[in-house]
Amino acid sequence: MEEYERNRPITRVVAPVNKFIRKQTAGGIVLMAATLIAIILANSPMADTYHHFFQQTFGIVFNGKTYLDFTLHHWVNDGLMSVFFFAVGLELKREIVGGELSRPRKAIIPLLAAFGGMLVPALIYFSLNPAGAVSRGWGIPIATDIAFALGILYLLGSRIPASLKVFLTALAIADDLGAVLVIAFFYTSEISIQSLFIGLGFVGVMCLGNRAGIRHFLFYATVGILGVWMAFLLSGVHATIAAVLAAFTIPADVVIKETTFVKNVQSFLENFKSIDPKNEIPVLTEEQLHLLENIKETTNHAIPPLQRLEHILHPIVAFVILPVFALANAGISLGADPEKLFSTHVALGVASGLLIGKVTGVVLFTLMAGGFKLKNLPQGMNLPNLLGLGFLASIGFTMSLFITELAFREHEAYILQAKAGIMATSLIGGIIGYFILRINSKKEDLK
Repeated sequence: MEEYERNRPITRVVAPVNKFIRKQTAGGIVLMAATLIAIILANSPMADTYHHFFQQTFGIVFNGKTYLDFTLHHWVNDGLMSVFFFAVGLELKREIVGGELSRPRKAIIPLLAAFGGMLVPALIYFSLNPAGAVSRGWGIPIATDIAFALGILYLLGSRIPASLKVFLTALAIADDLGAVLVIAFFYTSEISIQSLFIGLGFVGVMCLGNRAGIRHFLFYATVGILGVWMAFLLSGVHATIAAVLAAFTIPADVVIKETTFVKNVQSFLENFKSIDPKNEIPVLTEEQLHLLENIKETTNHAIPPLQRLEHILHPIVAFVILPVFALANAGISLGADPEKLFSTHVALGVASGLLIGKVTGVVLFTLMAGGFKLKNLPQGMNLPNLLGLGFLASIGFTMSLFITELAFREHEAYILQAKAGIMATSLIGGIIGYFILRINSKKEDLK
């Protein structure tokens, strides 16, 4: 039977795709490919068509009136990216409930590293752009792109201690939480208090559903999208905040414990094996089907809805949402006039904030958290490794591009300048970080 499954044509097609999707680096590779496509399109004869495509408007027509009439670019940034932030919220809650952020003593170092990696870049940017519309860009260099940073780290494979991967993951997650708070408090338009309270009311309904034991995704999807997301969209507070709040209401507990799960499944399997398999027919008996349904239901009860939903969303976010976001936002003209790119200090502020501020903030605050003693840092951490992680944290890309759109919605010139700084420094930071970690890993192997 197993040999038959392996030789089926559809299996030979699907298996390599599934293997690629399961790789830690796959999301980063697809995101990089989408970025390159966007840059190529923006610098080709199709540039006008490319830009015009994302300026098309879509809305809902009801009774002769059009509602939510936004451009495709707006739908990508406020709609699709809400799903990304929902996934970020799920990951945050998982880490707080039972992950690296659940133990204060272990979490304090990456938390302080993330704080330093946000504070120093913001100060550097603000020192170069202290006034006017350009000053709104201070939030752009505070972010770290999880997909790219971890993707590069996983390219190094087993040469890098697992503790460093955990450290960078915790740092990036804390960094995302900080970026979400910055968006909530500093990058919102005029707030409609009524819509905001309606949205918070729906968040309360989702919390009550959690407390009442409701575990079906349909309840949370309906209330989350039609209630929380829609209300926040109309309130002026960015809709991505609604996604994070909604994620925190998803149940993180289980209906049955591990020991009960093992006992029940073993019992079902014993009963399944005792049934005459009826090999002469290619279908299951009613009794077999009933037992398999019991196993499936028991398995679902043993998995927290939060982790099940996170598992479902991961490939959608990594292989659809982030690449589409890159296609819509990463298209920068390489033939842009240098005078226009550097007519302000936006590009310089973003580049300095990411490449200098991020590295300095992460390294300095990590050392401060450990009392400037390497023995107090995570196992396997040394100065070269810490410096390499600092450069990987300087890859702002997705989050930095997102905040750029929020900061300079009405200033196309500033958006172009910020994107130039983001793209250049994310590439440089990733390359430098990779080679520092790779070279240091070889030196460690020679000891």
